[in-house]
Amino acid sequence: MIGKLFKALQRSRSGIADTIRSVLGKKPSAKEVENLEDVLLQSDMGYDVVQDILEVVNASSGSDLMDAVRDALIKRLPQDQGVEINKRPCAMLVMGVNGSGKTTSTAKLANLYKGMGLKVTLVAADTYRAAAVDQLKRWSERVDCRLICNEETSEPVSVIFDGLESARASKSDLTIIDTAGRLHTSKNLMKELEKMYRVIETRFSEFNIQSLITLDATMGQNSLAQAKEFQADRKLDGAVLTKLDGTAKGGIIFPLYGMLDIPVKFVGLGEGLYDMEAFHREHYVDGLLGLEERSNGK
Repeated sequence: MIGKLFKALQRSRSGIADTIRSVLGKKPSAKEVENLEDVLLQSDMGYDVVQDILEVVNASSGSDLMDAVRDALIKRLPQDQGVEINKRPCAMLVMGVNGSGKTTSTAKLANLYKGMGLKVTLVAADTYRAAAVDQLKRWSERVDCRLICNEETSEPVSVIFDGLESARASKSDLTIIDTAGRLHTSKNLMKELEKMYRVIETRFSEFNIQSLITLDATMGQNSLAQAKEFQADRKLDGAVLTKLDGTAKGGIIFPLYGMLDIPVKFVGLGEGLYDMEAFHREHYVDGLLGLEERSNGK
């Protein structure tokens, strides 16, 4: 599993790992420390995490520097969340802004959980964007997964109701709902999310609700603003970090958890159906630091 993640982090790693390695085995100069600080901040790790690393660099004896940095970074991330659906049936709401990879991630999640042996139903509730419904139809055929949609209505809550009724009747383990892409600044659409929660809680109370936000890793700090607004009324259970293979800002995972208490549960590593993995903090940190052999040995 580390191989694909390691490759995806190449752009983030090229600055971080190379700069840290440049001070291995010696006492870094003030200029070298300043350069390291700049590189780390540019990766969007956040001020607190960067200061942790700088303290480690200044206190390290040299040869153990990379191990010390690794330990400091791992401590800044939550324990691996695990992706098992222990309480079933489950209704998983997938939300995010347009362009964040939301609909594609919905399909990849269905494929991942179907591969784990779960009976999965997809619900196309992004009714404001016809292309999203068509896109999910094509993905559902590739995944070979049931899809519930209703192109005669633009009311997403109605589609969710139909989808969960169908999931209930078919005894699906997991129902993954692709919600309408929305700007985090759009109050009406954000209120619509609350209506979705209420319908599930009142009419489908046996369903365990999970909420995931898709965040485009290339957006850096803007992803934090999006996540903050999306969980203004309801705590998010986790994030799917997409397009990790196309950015040097892979450090956004740290403030996402440190500032907003949102753990990354999945990472998107490419455009293919199988290019999504459960997030593992040690593999991720090893990928940032260029420690491929360490993770391969786990």
